[in-house]
Amino acid sequence: MIQTNLKRLTFEEYLTYEDGTDNKYELFDGELVLMPLAGFGHAAIVNFLYIAFYLEIKRLELDWIVTPGTVGVRTTTNKSRIPDISVINGAEWRENSSDESAVLETPPILVVEIVSEGSITTDYRRKRTEYANREIPEYWIVDPITAKVSVFLLDEGFYDVTEFVDIAVDS
Repeated sequence: MIQTNLKRLTFEEYLTYEDGTDNKYELFDGELVLMPLAGFGHAAIVNFLYIAFYLEIKRLELDWIVTPGTVGVRTTTNKSRIPDISVINGAEWRENSSDESAVLETPPILVVEIVSEGSITTDYRRKRTEYANREIPEYWIVDPITAKVSVFLLDEGFYDVTEFVDIAVDS
């Protein structure tokens, strides 16, 4: 992630921010953080998970929507994250479908982050805290660096973690 040297923005300014590019930004304490392009391995994992979640949601006939890195989640007053995968209640999706900025102000059902060399601390510490405080019921960290998936389930405001190690990660 690359922090930009622009003035601090309010959340409302962030929602309408446009720099004339296709760049994606997260908001961290009022500062825009440029999201770098994903590598092919990262993109392959996102695509795999998106398809797997999509097919399972359809099979179970759930009123859920899965999005691949296109929807932001407001985590605090001046913070917004863009998870690699979000699973959102279908009614919530429809309620917000006319908004110009795809940023949820209510917690999604599940968020998934794919770790890269530059996001280790952010994914394991900062986002974990922000997502728990936002009361997101489930948070996954897929770590191709260590071949591990960590599944965090919210319990009384804190995440309990189950780790799956030595996973096969095709990149």
